[in-house]
Amino acid sequence: MNIHEKLNYVEFAAHDLQATKTFFSAVFAWEFVDYGPEYTAFSKQGLDGGFYKADLSNKAESGGALLVFYSENIQATQQKVIENKGAIVRPLFEFPGGFRFHFTEPSGNEFAVWSERS
Repeated sequence: MNIHEKLNYVEFAAHDLQATKTFFSAVFAWEFVDYGPEYTAFSKQGLDGGFYKADLSNKAESGGALLVFYSENIQATQQKVIENKGAIVRPLFEFPGGFRFHFTEPSGNEFAVWSERS
């Protein structure tokens, strides 16, 4: 649903669109719609968005936005990330709201996953 003056869409660079699509499909069950060979979009994931072909990536350490997934079973989600060629860049840690870890997907974009329990 489009809501006036609310966040609606996010885009990320990806040097390997196919690897990025494969990763998110396997780990988070995303589906994609391709718009030509250099753009793919996802929807119904809390925030719609897409990936465009470019030799760049989004990382929190360089000031990029960090999008955070929620998981009811953070250990299982972390295992799926690892099994599908994601890289853990900040191992599971505790913070006042629960637990989280950071990872990069195959094109190098950084995300995080959080849960109330480990």
